[in-house]
Amino acid sequence: MGCGALAPALTLVEITFIEANGTKHVVDANPGYSVMEAAIWNEVPGIEAVCGGACVCSTCHCYIDADWQAKLQRQSPEELDLLDGHPEEKEDSRLSCQIKVTKALDGLTVALPVSQESSEES
Repeated sequence: MGCGALAPALTLVEITFIEANGTKHVVDANPGYSVMEAAIWNEVPGIEAVCGGACVCSTCHCYIDADWQAKLQRQSPEELDLLDGHPEEKEDSRLSCQIKVTKALDGLTVALPVSQESSEES
């Protein structure tokens, strides 16, 4: 890149987090990072992320609508184990630390549970 040349603009992805009480938080997320990181960096309440994204605690539990599920990476055995028997587990449950932000997720809506509880505490 020569003098005065501009670096290409980073394309951010818009994600809407919806708290259990209905409060919406629309954030811009960087592709390549996790949905959990986008929530933490934008101070979205309801994502605790106690383990920092290591997929060992389930305190980044969220719900992803079925329309978006096909655009997400498959769940790992570790994620499935943590969600199995989780007190607020539903068919659309995911751990937000395991969802990588991609351009295909622009407009994603992430619903949050009433509270976060680690599967290790259950």
